[in-house]
Parts: sequence; C-alpha cells; structure tokens
Amino acid sequence: MIDLHTHSTASDGTESPGQLVRAGRAAGLTTMAITDHDTTRGWAEATAAAREAGIALVPGIEVSCARGHRSAHLLAYLPDPDAPALVTELERARESREGRLDRMVEKMAADGLPVSVESVRAEVQEGATPGRPHIADALVRAGAVEHRDDAFARWLGDSSPYYVPHYAPDPVRAVEAVRAAGGVPVLAHPYSRTRTGRVDPELVEEMAAAGLAGLEAHHRDHDEDSVRALVGLAGTLGLLVTGSSDYHGTGKHNRLGENTTAPEVLEAIEARATGASVVRP
Repeated sequence: MIDLHTHSTASDGTESPGQLVRAGRAAGLTTMAITDHDTTRGWAEATAAAREAGIALVPGIEVSCARGHRSAHLLAYLPDPDAPALVTELERARESREGRLDRMVEKMAADGLPVSVESVRAEVQEGATPGRPHIADALVRAGAVEHRDDAFARWLGDSSPYYVPHYAPDPVRAVEAVRAAGGVPVLAHPYSRTRTGRVDPELVEEMAAAGLAGLEAHHRDHDEDSVRALVGLAGTLGLLVTGSSDYHGTGKHNRLGENTTAPEVLEAIEARATGASVVRP
C-alpha cells in the first residue's frame, strides 16, 4: 500500500511527523510520502521514524500555487530541499501566509467570531507553515464549530468575505522550480469539489508542457466522473496517475490508505528524481 499525500504538524496535520509515520505503518502502508505545505521541516523526524518503523518514506512538499483567483496545489516528490529557486518560492509563500492569517482573523473577530490572533497562533506549532486550518482549529477549540470542515464551509472558503489571498507561485513557475530542484511534480486533487476548486484542463496542458509528471486522480474529493476524466487526461498528456489519502490526522475525515498509488508509478517517480531519495528501512 503506497500513500503519497499526507500532512503533519509541520503544516496543518494534527500528528507530529513521527506520529504520522507510525500511524501509516499501523494502517498497513508499506510506503508513504510526507507532503506538508510549503515546507520540508518534517523530513528529518519522519525519516528517523520511518527507519525505526520499517516503512519506506518519500520526502515531498505540497506547494501552494495560484493563477488569478484560482488556486492549485502541486505535490513535489523527492526535490533537493536546498535548491535555491524552490527555497525562495517556499520562503516567500510562508512569509505571505503569516500576514494573511492575521488579517483574516482580525476581520473575523471584528464581526464577533470567537477568534483572536493569539488564539490562532496558539494552534500553530513552532516553525510550522500557518494556514486557514489553524483558524479552523481555534474556532473548534472555542466551540463555534465541531470540525475543521464546518469552519471552512461557513467562514474559511475562497468565497468567504473573510478570505484574504497570499502569495503563491504561478503553477507553471512552480513546476519549473520543482524540476530544477530535481523533484517530480504531480498536480494534487485537480478536480477537487471542495477547497481549491477545479483546475482547468488548459492549465494542466500548460503545466505538462513545463514538466508536470502526473495527476493525483484517485482522491476523496473526486467522484467517479472526475476520476475517469483525469485518467483520460493523463493518458492524453502522457502523465502518471497517482492516488492518495491527503491525510491530516483528525483535521480531516480522510483515512490513511483510502486511495493508493500503484508500485510501478512510484518506481517511475523515483526514476525521474535527482534531488532526494526514497528512505528505505
């Protein structure tokens, strides 16, 4: 069982990198990727835990991208974490997220919602990439909602009056930066019905021309028609097809291993990477 999309407390998951890896092993995974948002901070702890637990680990990143008012998420597998262009993009995105989070919270507090900059910051682990899920966690802790998903549905979606954009690289630029770092870029949940929205096929074609390697077709946010369309698009463009859980611990209802990737696809990803290596026990 190969799950190539999971999150830890290095971004917006609820389990530490070590706990995440141990949870993957307990769920029966043989290989998993750690793909926190815009950071490699969890790699070292996850690597040590993977070797101890006897599970293979694919170091990765989920890079937040945007074109216009539409967002897209790019999974970067096995990049060099010190590659200058990629490091610059990730640092700029994280810095932008910091100020954006405060502005959103201030707008919500002004309307009487039970959040403050301090209560939200308390939900972000030191050094972690801050994001809207941390606002959701503060709302859950305050008793305003029962789960992150409820907070996103009511107040934190892209169409919310409280939404504030942050810097994110253009998807094509992100593909180029990941490739330059020796990584393998795969577009995450391209036809999502929830937070990021559907990525236009024309943009996918443009990203493929820039070096996109695959599409995450098998994902909780995709219905059968979406999966069929994405598999067809991947075939037309010569892209790999992956499947993953997008696990966030208790932060989402997603379960480890609920969607998986074929071994031959992982082999193809590994063969194309020159930045980092799969960690094997």
